[in-house]
Amino acid sequence: MIRLLLAEDQHVVRAALVTLLGLEPDLEVVAEAATGEEAVARALVERPDVAVMDIDMPVLDGLGASERLRDRLPGCRILLLTGHGKPGHLKRALSAGVTGFLLKTAPPDRLAAAIRDVAQGRRVLDPELAVAAWDLADNPLTPRETDVLRLAAAGADAAEIAGSLFLSAGTVRNHLTAIVAKLGARNRTDAVRVAVEAGWL
Repeated sequence: MIRLLLAEDQHVVRAALVTLLGLEPDLEVVAEAATGEEAVARALVERPDVAVMDIDMPVLDGLGASERLRDRLPGCRILLLTGHGKPGHLKRALSAGVTGFLLKTAPPDRLAAAIRDVAQGRRVLDPELAVAAWDLADNPLTPRETDVLRLAAAGADAAEIAGSLFLSAGTVRNHLTAIVAKLGARNRTDAVRVAVEAGWL
């Protein structure tokens, strides 16, 4: 029997998942949680084999909860569920020790199979998420543009960036214009967001 913790902040969705997973003869939901902090606390008490967690939860999201569980309960495998696959989330999930990453749109039998695979220590990655990660795997920015954007993300203005990188302010502005265009961003702030989510900063 695979013992599960199910963390999902939407009560109706959580109840539906508990019911669906309860139909599987080898799966048992031993704990439920509505926040990441609650999920960690319940996991430390119940010590489930697999924690199935929504990525978007209040107080502490699924990624943060995964990082805490990796450190405090390394024997618990983690399967994250998400409504939208962002390459940045995928990269952070892998570094947090998550064993599986699945879209919420996956059919119930796929979820059950993913739980079994994760319980056996096999990695599970939703094919749509894998394609998204593959498509965005290459950073379109040059090393110099990455340096400029990193300083901009830290709040430096063009003159400060120029001084730090021994460039002219005009060259920095040209780099920032190129960065915004390459990332398809609306402005400098949006470019930072895109780069952070993709794992390039």
